[in-house]
Amino acid sequence: MAFQVGDKVIYPNHGLGVIQQIETKTIMGTTCGFYYLRMANETTVLVPVDNVDGVGLRRAVNDDEIARLFSLLGDGKIDSHQNWKGRFKDNSDRMRTGSIYDVVEVLKSLTFLAKSKSLSFREKRMLDRAKFLVVSEISEVMGQKAVAIEKQVEEALERCFASKARSTARATAAKATRAVKAAPVAAAAPGRRAARAS
Repeated sequence: MAFQVGDKVIYPNHGLGVIQQIETKTIMGTTCGFYYLRMANETTVLVPVDNVDGVGLRRAVNDDEIARLFSLLGDGKIDSHQNWKGRFKDNSDRMRTGSIYDVVEVLKSLTFLAKSKSLSFREKRMLDRAKFLVVSEISEVMGQKAVAIEKQVEEALERCFASKARSTARATAAKATRAVKAAPVAAAAPGRRAARAS
């Protein structure tokens, strides 16, 4: 994927940067092109042009994708692993892909988990990172302050958790109804056997 000077790009797990220049350099006898990225915190990162796919460098989302992101944030679908090790590995893998959609899934699952228990230090840090990455990219694309976007993200997450609670309650009620319907059949069965025996 080729980028131009001025393009807003996402560097996985670091956030949004702007390509300031594209330059050819010779390092240890090898000549190749580099993208110079200026990150939001004013640091500069050099990414080899030939390794863009390897590091997962991508363009920032566009306006059309913002609506999809908010829909995903509020959809009520949450991955929840009970096993800390498995959950941490899955979430770490998602954070490394560079996909904003994967980062949104991490944000949803860890925020949901944090409502019911204390997160480990590493998961708390990952949750903060996921929130920062989502909020900073959306605020940059929409040209709005991060504080306003953070509020919209939190509202979408609340919708997500309310939807999840409703679907869990429906599933529990349906299970209870099935158990009640099955109970009389089970209770009647011994009586029929006793009647046959007499």
